[in-house]
Order: sequence, then structure tokens, then C-alpha cells
Amino acid sequence: MKKNLLFITTGGTIASAKTPQGLAPALSSEELLARMPELDELCQPATRALYSIDSTNMSPAHWLRLADTIRQEYDAYDGFIVCHGTDTMAHTAAALSYLIQDAGKPIILTGAQKPISWEITDAKKNLRDSVLCALDAASRGVMVVFDGLVIAGTRAKKVKTYSYDAFTSINFPCLAHVREDGLVRYIEPPAPAGPVRFYNALNQKLFLLKLTPGLSPAILAPVLELYDCIVIESFGVGGMPDLLARELAAALRGYAAHEKIILLATQVPYEGSNVGVYAVGGQLKKQFRFLEARDMTLEACCAKIMWLMGQPGLDYAAIERGFYSRINFDTYL
Repeated sequence: MKKNLLFITTGGTIASAKTPQGLAPALSSEELLARMPELDELCQPATRALYSIDSTNMSPAHWLRLADTIRQEYDAYDGFIVCHGTDTMAHTAAALSYLIQDAGKPIILTGAQKPISWEITDAKKNLRDSVLCALDAASRGVMVVFDGLVIAGTRAKKVKTYSYDAFTSINFPCLAHVREDGLVRYIEPPAPAGPVRFYNALNQKLFLLKLTPGLSPAILAPVLELYDCIVIESFGVGGMPDLLARELAAALRGYAAHEKIILLATQVPYEGSNVGVYAVGGQLKKQFRFLEARDMTLEACCAKIMWLMGQPGLDYAAIERGFYSRINFDTYL
């Protein structure tokens, strides 16, 4: 019996058409799937149009509605394929990895660098690859399928703006490759710890601060006033200018220990952070308390801390333990 797969469309390049202003989402979910009649030979496809937006407009509110849609339809389908714009696909994949935990069914995000309506496009391959991945008996949890790669939802990152091989897996192997007749799997996913769990809360009061040489410390006070967490993209393995560090330490003294979270990440995509390697980083540990991204992607860091801060009753210690723990079987963190 063919598996029932739900295609959830959100817009993005895959569903776009040319307009006087440039490419914009235009195809309905039915029109999108009508471009791939051959999928009927592989599965029982159904569609649901959730959004028709450029993925630059994707927000945590959209993630929550997407997770809730999958919750509503979870028992009715064998798997889910989310057609998504590429620009924020990695952010959405990371968010769903925390909002939907212990999913025993595949939840796949895919898209395209060129619209499916174009004669030359990667959209049809990516959709077919996503179906083949969804049909594999070992597929479960959140994944990104793109240009033949199957990537864990918390490890995906877009690294090219035009090329078909737009996504890579950061600091973790790809889960599988899609071939003509199925998957070549490199990592067998562990079994879920229990029945699927859905969450419906994220604390969106997060600010991402990218360090640049000479950045004025004056930015810190207003940011701390407005946001509960500052994710700092530091230099190298975790360096921060002395003046900025001193001003941040001084500003944090105006808040109780649990009120503000500082998360240090790195601007370097591969190999992760290690703040204590250099003296300039080691000094930070003496000045204020912070979490460290280590080998996580920036997208996963932001999604994980928003999810943790959104859970009721967690103090700083609990958030810290959660951040350094593997929250979900498919997050590989």
C-alpha cells in the first residue's frame, strides 16, 4: 500500500513566478504538485497550503503554526514534506526539531533554487528525493533534503545563493544520500524516546549581535533592555574585544542572574567555538556568565534557546542544563 504523504506549501522560490518586481510566490499547493504527476506512482500525495510568502518573511509565529498544522494532521499521514523557501529553511528546520519531538514519522523540508515552473529547475529532483526519503522505513524526525543530501534539521545551513548544492551539514555527517531508487544511509537514526510531543511556545525576545572590529559598546544597554537573550557572533573560537566585554559585564550587573542570557557563538561556520583557548576568551568567564554554542549551527542555537526560554518555570540553571543536553533524538546535539 502506498504511503500517504502531506505536502505543506509555504511559498518560496519553488512556487514562484516572474513579476515586474522579481520572483514572487504564485503557485497554489495544487498547482505545485500538478507539476509532478509522477509522484502518484510513489505515494498517495495530498496538499495543504499554509502560506504563500517569500521565506525572508518567515517568523517564529509561522513556525508555531506550521508545527501545529503537523500536530493536527499527524495521525492521518505517514510523513510530511514542507515546501519552503531556501533563505530561512535552516532556521525553520531547527525550530521544528525542538517544537516537534520524538516524531516517529519523517518531517522533511525542501525547496528549490529555481521555480518548478521553469524548464530548467532543481525543484522536481528535490521533491522526488524528498518523497524517496519519506518512503524509507528508517526515516523519522526533522530533515532537510536538498540536491540529494539528507541533513539533520539542526545541522543544515545554506551556504550558496544560486547553486543547486545550496545546503551543507555543519559539524556533522549527512544522514544519507538519495539515489535513483532510494537512500544510501550513513547514520541510522535512533528510536524516539517515546510518543511524539508537540510544543507551542517560543520566547522570541532574542537579539543576534554580530561583532565587527570597533563595534561601539553603546549598543549593549538598549539591546539588554529590550531582549531576554543576546546571541553574540564572536570572532574565531570565541574572542570578544576587551572594551565590549567590560561594558557587557557592567550592563549585566543591573539585572538578576536569571533575567538575561548571553550566548556566545562564532562567525566561523565549521569546527565550533571554544572560548577558553585564548586569554582574551578565558577572561570572559571571569566577567559574566554565558552559554557557548560549541559546534552547533547558529540557526540551531537560536531555535534551541528560544524554545528553552519559552518553557514555563525554567530558571537559568535549568536552561543551561537543557542547552547542553540532547533535547530530541534527531537533534544530534
